[in-house]
Amino acid sequence: QEQLIESGGGLVKPGDSLKLSCTPAERTASQFAMGWFRQAPGQEREFVAAITRLGDSNTVADGLRGRFTISRDNAKHTMYLQMDSLKSTDTAVYYCAAAPASYTSLYTEDRHYVYWGQGTQVTVSS
Repeated sequence: QEQLIESGGGLVKPGDSLKLSCTPAERTASQFAMGWFRQAPGQEREFVAAITRLGDSNTVADGLRGRFTISRDNAKHTMYLQMDSLKSTDTAVYYCAAAPASYTSLYTEDRHYVYWGQGTQVTVSS
């Protein structure tokens, strides 16, 4: 069972930025299509962003585009989520996910993902 290690969450003020990281513990990240999801209290888990194995294509959820950026550095076996201009509505537990996939796979639905991180809390509050 692959373990995904997340980091970078925390408490920030509206308008601040945060950068989350996610690294597979056992295998090289380049084997996986990867993504970020989040879940706010009392709400369903929702898609945030996804990226292909080589990072040559990605997608960000409507409404987050322009503030959130997904990227990866396979040399460092790490995927990132850069979050700018944070709002209180971004408060949630953020999860990274990974799926063995083809080079062109880009998954926006959680049902495609096999491995999940433990989640990192992001709280945006003044």
